[in-house]
Formats: sequence, C-alpha cells, structure tokens
Amino acid sequence: MELLDDDSGMSTVEYAIGTLAAAAFAGLLYVILTSDFLQNQVRELIQRALSSV
Repeated sequence: MELLDDDSGMSTVEYAIGTLAAAAFAGLLYVILTSDFLQNQVRELIQRALSSV
C-alpha cells in the first residue's frame, strides 16, 4: 500500500494539464479574434461610431 500513498508526481501532471488547457484556450482565442467575421464586426462598429460623430 506504500506505492499508492506516493503522490509526488501529482503536481507535475497538474501543471502539464493546466499548461495544455491554457495553450488550447489561447489557440481558440487566436482563431476567433483573427476570423473574418469578427474583424468585419469590429470594422462596422468603428465605422458606425465614426459616422455618428
């Protein structure tokens, strides 16, 4: 039972999973922010704001 009580590698695994999750989120955010749809929406928003001044 001594083998099951050893959790010395748990923090390394947790950091690895956290790093992978952060990288996946960053990749998804990059794809969304560089999409044509979002760029067009931002461009239209800026044009509407500038035309109302």
